[in-house]
Amino acid sequence: MADNSGSSENQSGGTSARNGSGDGVPGAPTGNSVLAYMMQNKVETTLWLTRIFTVVCSILFFIPLFGDNPYIFYQRALIAAAATSALRLHQRIPHVRLNMEFLRHLFTEDSSHYLIYCIIFLYSYPVTMCLIPVFLFAGLHACSFTKTILNLMGPTSLMFVRNMITKLEAQQVNILRFIASTEIFLMPAIIILIFSGKCSVFLPFLYYRFLALRYASRRNPYCRTLFYEFRLATEHLCSKPQCPQFVKGICNKAIGIISRLAPPVQTS
Repeated sequence: MADNSGSSENQSGGTSARNGSGDGVPGAPTGNSVLAYMMQNKVETTLWLTRIFTVVCSILFFIPLFGDNPYIFYQRALIAAAATSALRLHQRIPHVRLNMEFLRHLFTEDSSHYLIYCIIFLYSYPVTMCLIPVFLFAGLHACSFTKTILNLMGPTSLMFVRNMITKLEAQQVNILRFIASTEIFLMPAIIILIFSGKCSVFLPFLYYRFLALRYASRRNPYCRTLFYEFRLATEHLCSKPQCPQFVKGICNKAIGIISRLAPPVQTS
């Protein structure tokens, strides 16, 4: 789910940051500058708040620090992530049209993919893996706006947060690849949950549609890239003479099935 909201935030935030911290007045109130910037950029502020809320709720689900039912934080994290995706989708496609061309355009947007994703898992049995993508996306996409806020607060404010953001952005490609891997391996995890009686039989079919959308994504190729790399790795292992014949047969059949299920990818 590549998100370009950070570019607009950086452009508008750079001007505001200079106005807020470059006046040369010692001890100037930075709180007013931050509040003014947030009021001038209500949509970006709302996106930032929903992303931070997603991160916090995900952490409270992973590490239940309070005595509350962790499922509450699971639902809240998905609801916040769905709100983020819906708002980003509205930014990308502000005008609704009732025709097939609009629907095709709608489903090419990565924000619509994760809106569907959140709805799929919202009322299902809690699957810890499903929070990993929304948690990482929320943290990654909140970095740009957070840096703008820190610049408004002062060039040396909260250095530990700045250092954490720098390290997070340096690992962006690895994080996106890890998210794509999680999206892929969620499918066998869901199938296992079906046999354990903790998941609806319809969930794999719904999740397959999501995975097909991610595979065909034009803005985020990592899912497609990881499928290709997994296929090459599997074929390499099967080509070794030490590999048992029945394992080769299972792997080749699995590759054939997955290749047939793979959706066509638009090159434009």
